[in-house]
Amino acid sequence: MLNALLLVLRFLHIAWLVNLALLRYAWSRLRLGRASADEIDRLRGDVLASLLERLGATYLKFGQILSTRPDLLSPGIIEGLTRLQDKVAPAPKARIFALLRSEIGEEKLARFREISEEPIAAASVARVHRGVLDDGSVVALKIQRPDIEAKVARDLALLRFGARLTKLHPTLRLLNLPGSAERFAEAMKLQLDFESEARNNRRFAKNLADLDGVCVPELYPEFSTRRVLTMEFIEGVRATEPEKVGHNGRELALRGLDAILTMIFRDAFVHADLHPGNILLTDDGRVVLIDLGLVAEIPDEMRKPWLDTFLALSARDGVGAARLFYNYAPTVQLKDYAAYEKDVIEFFDVFYGKSLSDVEAGVVVAGMMNILRRHRVAIDPVYTVVHLAMVVAEGLGKQLAPELDLIELAGPRIVEAMASCPPGKAPLREPPSKKEGAQAAA
Repeated sequence: MLNALLLVLRFLHIAWLVNLALLRYAWSRLRLGRASADEIDRLRGDVLASLLERLGATYLKFGQILSTRPDLLSPGIIEGLTRLQDKVAPAPKARIFALLRSEIGEEKLARFREISEEPIAAASVARVHRGVLDDGSVVALKIQRPDIEAKVARDLALLRFGARLTKLHPTLRLLNLPGSAERFAEAMKLQLDFESEARNNRRFAKNLADLDGVCVPELYPEFSTRRVLTMEFIEGVRATEPEKVGHNGRELALRGLDAILTMIFRDAFVHADLHPGNILLTDDGRVVLIDLGLVAEIPDEMRKPWLDTFLALSARDGVGAARLFYNYAPTVQLKDYAAYEKDVIEFFDVFYGKSLSDVEAGVVVAGMMNILRRHRVAIDPVYTVVHLAMVVAEGLGKQLAPELDLIELAGPRIVEAMASCPPGKAPLREPPSKKEGAQAAA
């Protein structure tokens, strides 16, 4: 009975905030007057981002994940969602430390010389405290917020309900929001399970062990549970602040790029929340990957199709790229294949005559995703994560050593991947023949 009441109250709270957001949008749109389509799009993104921040942890995370789906949402909305920040009230210290005590027990808690009262990092799902063990080891304790599981469960129930309602709208139905909501629900469950993050951490540690100067924090399993994750404390700065570590930028860039390219092309196991805040640079020249709760794994049967698609994009082969995305799209609502193919070819014509080093991966990915979205050609979420990891790699390279050529660096990894990957699965569909396309258009 109490849960049902809390669910109703949460629904009313969400409805109130949504109505306020709609009023804000209407007023702002009125003030804009005769605005361009891009200006209206950016306004929608700003209003949506502000709403999701006010709705709290679950919806904020949903927005952050949607920000990685340029194949689903327009550029202005993506721009707004990429600025989402965790804005949560601090959890009472007493409740945080009570949870820590109940999770690891009094005996193990007594082995800490100290634990900082204030968090060194805080977000909607957890907060991180610095601790010192009795042997002098400095650790970071990631402690889940005490009330987050119940709140997330209520929000996911409402999110699923709202997603199902979109089936009543013809345009929204094409976005398959119920499917996105289910995938998001699974992602949130994994984010709340620190044992899952620990498994990812161990796998990354093994995968990247042969790379010089690249690591993930060492775990302390004895002091870790499903709701507490204790790991090595590593002092470092965000990848966007290389000047603070005073190390050779080119060397750091090569290490970071090699780590990302290895994840993508050799291991097919990719950090799915890869951004500069989750890549640390240390004074001794290491590149450290953190916050490993979300991952994307390319299935063996999809590795060759993904590599073929990547090579088509790199070669600016519009016909090949259009065909491969169409071949393996989970769903397609395409009305005119010839028009879709023409858009892809014309997009790549813009880069004609430019060297690969002059073509930004981010521009190619964003443009291609925009075409797929317009023509209702879906893309596997794993593909999206991997493409965006390449964009992050490019951004890291430009930040630390602008002269580096990402595609050139990726060459050996691509050759290795093509030689070792298993046969790909058969296409889900083939493009219509010219004759069939003409008949469909008629």
